[in-house]
Amino acid sequence: MEETDKITPEKNHFSTRGCCHQPSLIHKNDNIFNHGCAKLDTFDWLRYVPLPEGQKPFDCIEVRFKNNRKEFFRASGDHDYRTGDIVAVEANPGHDIGIVCLTGEIVRLQMRRRNVDAKRDEIRKVYRKARLGDVEKWITAVEKEDNTMFKARQIAARLDLKMKINDVEYQGDDTKAIFYYTADERVDFRELIKVMAEEFKVRIEMRQIGARQEAARLGGIGTCGRELCCATWVNNFSTVSTNAARIQQLSPNPQKLAGQCGKLKCCLNFEYSAYAEALKEFPPDDVTLNTKKGDALPQKTDVFGRVIWYAYKTDINNMMAIPLERVKEIISLNKSGKAIDKLEDYARKEEKKVDNDASFS
Repeated sequence: MEETDKITPEKNHFSTRGCCHQPSLIHKNDNIFNHGCAKLDTFDWLRYVPLPEGQKPFDCIEVRFKNNRKEFFRASGDHDYRTGDIVAVEANPGHDIGIVCLTGEIVRLQMRRRNVDAKRDEIRKVYRKARLGDVEKWITAVEKEDNTMFKARQIAARLDLKMKINDVEYQGDDTKAIFYYTADERVDFRELIKVMAEEFKVRIEMRQIGARQEAARLGGIGTCGRELCCATWVNNFSTVSTNAARIQQLSPNPQKLAGQCGKLKCCLNFEYSAYAEALKEFPPDDVTLNTKKGDALPQKTDVFGRVIWYAYKTDINNMMAIPLERVKEIISLNKSGKAIDKLEDYARKEEKKVDNDASFS
């Protein structure tokens, strides 16, 4: 029996730009954009809401480039741009090629959320829908990105530079390349730019990013089993402190608290405000309960269950769940100089589990 040749699927270099397949030079690229395969994707919930009578359509659109880079451009009234259109837009220098991801009134809201003034004259323009020559040059430029990144890493290592080149993005007209890198300290890359300009024959722009931005560009799966938040919807990174983990009663293990970027997980901030607000009703951690049987120390806390586990100093392993209201009652009695008989009188009684099968017998 003859062995059949294995056919390996061709790599889609445009998946990082939200394209479900490679652009075609023969057929129309009407269905090239797919909302399901784009980072920081947005849903146009105003799509089917008609404009008030007499109001003109908003003249700005949002255009997607590689990974999470999206920018706003002003479109002339002569063209009707739709989501998924490949367009040529103004760049410095030359022009860039991107895909329209939002149009209409939803763009006005996005610009307001990002503090971009829609009336500003500095907003760049959309030149036209991409022509066949534009798409051909775009394909050529994008297919060079992987090899360029590997060669750039070799050049940086040869020059003994303490930096890591994470990603390369070519401009649509193949005249400029943006190199994204991370570094722990200041790097003098003037010699690197000279060597890379001679090697790649394009204009070089170096753009330093942080560890969180690096994880957002590269993507991945988190310990929760879902795609990284920074790669799907988070674009404003706020400081995460160990206090957020302490308030949520999480283990101080750095390996469990750190994300793929090596920093504290952004999701530690998601419920921080809820915990901080709930903990205002709880007594300080160092408050002891005075009983005639002995002093009791707090061991752990169920914040949203409003329960605190206490144990006697002489029997630290025997913990009792005390509702928050009863804890406040005991503290009030202690402040007035009274000590309760024993902690067991205030402990929460555990409900007995009912056997469903026995209840029907």
